[in-house]
Amino acid sequence: MVVVSSTRPSNAGMDLIRNGGKAFCLLGTDVNDFGNGKVAIVKQSAVSYPLSHVTDLPAGHYFVWAILNRSTPRDPSEISNPLLSYPQEIDLDRAHAGIVKLWLDEQRPPESAPADTEFMKFLQVQSGLLSKFHGRPTYLRAGIVLPSDYYEHPDRRYPVWVRIGGYGARYWSIKSLMAEKSDFRKTWDEADTPRMILVQLDGAGPYGDPYQVDSANNGPYGAALTQELLPEVEKRFRCLPHARVLSGVSTGGWASLALQIFYPDEFDGVWSSCPDPVDFRAFELINIYENTNAYVNAYGFERPSERTVDGEVKLTVRREVQLENVLGRGDSWTLSGEQWCAWNAVFSPRGKDGLPERLWDPQTGAINHAVAEAWKRYDLRLYLQDHWKTLGPKLQGKLHIAAGDADNFYLNNAVHLLDEFLSHANPPYKGTIVYGPRKGHGWSNLAVKPMLQEMQAAVERVNRVRQPSAGQ
Repeated sequence: MVVVSSTRPSNAGMDLIRNGGKAFCLLGTDVNDFGNGKVAIVKQSAVSYPLSHVTDLPAGHYFVWAILNRSTPRDPSEISNPLLSYPQEIDLDRAHAGIVKLWLDEQRPPESAPADTEFMKFLQVQSGLLSKFHGRPTYLRAGIVLPSDYYEHPDRRYPVWVRIGGYGARYWSIKSLMAEKSDFRKTWDEADTPRMILVQLDGAGPYGDPYQVDSANNGPYGAALTQELLPEVEKRFRCLPHARVLSGVSTGGWASLALQIFYPDEFDGVWSSCPDPVDFRAFELINIYENTNAYVNAYGFERPSERTVDGEVKLTVRREVQLENVLGRGDSWTLSGEQWCAWNAVFSPRGKDGLPERLWDPQTGAINHAVAEAWKRYDLRLYLQDHWKTLGPKLQGKLHIAAGDADNFYLNNAVHLLDEFLSHANPPYKGTIVYGPRKGHGWSNLAVKPMLQEMQAAVERVNRVRQPSAGQ
C-alpha cells in the first residue's frame, strides 16, 4: 500500500491511518512472491481511498511512503511488524508525470510480551485446539492483574473477572489500566473494592479481532478460552473454582455477551456495554436478512455507518468499506484485518478457497443472502429466542447490558430488538438493560466499583445455588 500525505507523518505505520491521520490518499495493490530485490509496481489505477482515483489529487507538495502487510490469515504475533519505507517528498504535477521509487527498508520489531511486575502478569499459553486448527503453533495471551491484597492473604482465593476491550484491544493494555495515578488503579486498590483476579483477553486474531468465539475461519477461540486459557489461569493463580464473571465494551460488549450465552454454565454474569450488533436485523443500519444492498438503503440513499450524538452523519458504509478494500488483499474488505473484515471472518462460512465467504460484494454492496443465513448462529437475539427453553433458567439474573441511545454506530437499535425479546421472555430473564439518553458509543451506566460490587454479589448468589446448605 502507498500513502500520499500532505504533511510529514510522525509515524509511518498503520496506526496513523487507522487513527485518522492526515493521509490524503491511500493506494492498495497485491504483490505475490515479494522478497529481497523484487520490485512491485503500484499503478495510478490501483484501488484508492478516500478519493476514487489518485489523479483527483490536486497538484502540490506531498509525502509518499509504502507499507507492506502480510496477507491474511496471519499469526497474531506477525500483525504489528509490517515492512515500511521512509517517507519521500514529491511535487505532484499531472502535466509532468513520473515514477516515485520507494524502498522497504524498515521493519518494526517482532512483538514481545512485557515484563511481569508484582501485580501484573503476562501469560502466554500454546493452544492445542487452535494449533491443530491452523496447523502451526498458536498461542493465547492474557494480561493478569492481581488484587492488592493477593500476597497478604496466601490462603485466600478470588473470583475471576474476564475483561474484553474494544476492537483489537491487546492483553498488555493492563499497563495503562494500572498506570500509577490512573483512576482505575485508585479504585482497584481502595479497601472497599471487591477483590478479584482480572484477566484481560487479547484482541489479535488471524483476520483482526477474533471476538473470542468459535468460528469456521478463526478457529475454536471460545473452546480454547474456556478449556485451555482460563483453566491455566486458575491453575497458576489462587482462583475460586466456578467463579467467573465477564465484562466488555463495544467489540468486548458483544464478545462477553456471546460467551455468557454460548457457555451459560461457565460464567456467573456479564456486564456488556455498547455491544456490537446483537440482532442482525440491525447490523448497524443493515438488515442482513431483508436488505438487498449494504451501501444503499431502501430509499435510495447512501447508508450511514457513523454519526455524532446530534445525528450528523460522519461516515457511510460504502466509504468505510472502501478503506478496507484498499487495505485488503484482492481489493476486498474481507481480508483487510479491520472491523468489517473481522465481523465477516467470525460469522461467515469458510469458502472453497479457504477464505471467509463474503456477506456482500466489495464494489457493489449486493448482499449474499445465503451467507446471511449462515450468520444466524451468531445472531444473539435469534440464538436466545431459539434456545430460551433451556437457556432461560441458566441465564436468569446474569445478563446486564448498557447502551447509549445515541450510539455513534447505531448499535442501540439492535439492543432495543434484543430488549423486545428479553422483556417478554418466559421464564423471565431477570437481568437489566439500561439506556443512556443522548449518550454515544462507549457509555456505561456503571463505574468500576459498583460494577465489581454487582459482580461479587452475582458470584455469591450463583455459588449458593451450586452449593446448597447441608439441610437442603
